[in-house]
Amino acid sequence: MANKDIYLPTTTDGYLTGQLLVATPQIQFSCFHRSVIYLATHNAEGAMGFIINQPMQHISLHGVLEHFKLPIEEGMVDQPVHFGGPIDTARGYVLHSAEYSGDGTTSLNSAVSVTSSLDILRDTTLGKGPAQKLLVLGHAGWTAGQLEQELQANSWITVPATEDLLFGDNPTDKWLLSNKLLGVDPYRISDVVGHA
Repeated sequence: MANKDIYLPTTTDGYLTGQLLVATPQIQFSCFHRSVIYLATHNAEGAMGFIINQPMQHISLHGVLEHFKLPIEEGMVDQPVHFGGPIDTARGYVLHSAEYSGDGTTSLNSAVSVTSSLDILRDTTLGKGPAQKLLVLGHAGWTAGQLEQELQANSWITVPATEDLLFGDNPTDKWLLSNKLLGVDPYRISDVVGHA
């Protein structure tokens, strides 16, 4: 089980890599409504991340394993597959704890990696996969300066990532839990942008 008190590493270069983006009530009618996004990269060229709190209906780890004709071992816990974002939605990724490394693995920091090859699924069926994992289809992306503009427009707040928020078992609670981590009541955030 994930430890909710352990904060995951972030960059210290003024960018938000390794943090969570939490949608404010200002984002109403899009796939980002009440979304929580783990920022895998953020730099001068843009940003890329994965929505971590939108489990997809009728798609699960067991279904993916069956699709690729991989065995489902007795006692293997099923997990939802999440909608990771509107870009490249046919491509699957596994966000996972960093002790696992295989073909197609990219280390994001000392605690989190992402793998985009089938090897991680094969290893999971053999009990050699990562201790913690989150399966996603697609990702979210921003061009240079776009995320900064959205932050200035109060579309997002940033929250330090914890193991529990990233890998926890209750995806639909992650939006409220992320806000509570900062002591914010999301229902009291104005959806009107103003300038003094």
